[in-house]
Amino acid sequence: QVQLVESGGGLVQAGASLRLSCAASGGTFSSLAMGWFRQAPGKEREFVAAIGRSSIVTDYTDSVKGRFTISRDNAKNTVYLQMNSLKPEDTAVYYCAADSRWPLRVVTNYWGQGTQVTVSS
Repeated sequence: QVQLVESGGGLVQAGASLRLSCAASGGTFSSLAMGWFRQAPGKEREFVAAIGRSSIVTDYTDSVKGRFTISRDNAKNTVYLQMNSLKPEDTAVYYCAADSRWPLRVVTNYWGQGTQVTVSS
């Protein structure tokens, strides 16, 4: 059973940056596609970004392209989400996600508990 633990959320002003981290355990990290979803108050959970097993393939939702970068360190069993030029509409609980299948935006089997990101205007 894969376990995912997020960290790095917080309260920032618009235009600032944050880096989220997600540490995975209980599985073979290098065999998993990893990614991030988010859920804002009153809205459904939405896909943000994903990265393939060897970092060659990435996938982003349109609203974060050019601002967010996903990366992974297979030696540390960790995936990161670098978020730059944050906007108030990025405010949400961010969830780490994983699955052995791709694309992660379509099929996701494992979830973290979430970390809050709040961007003030």
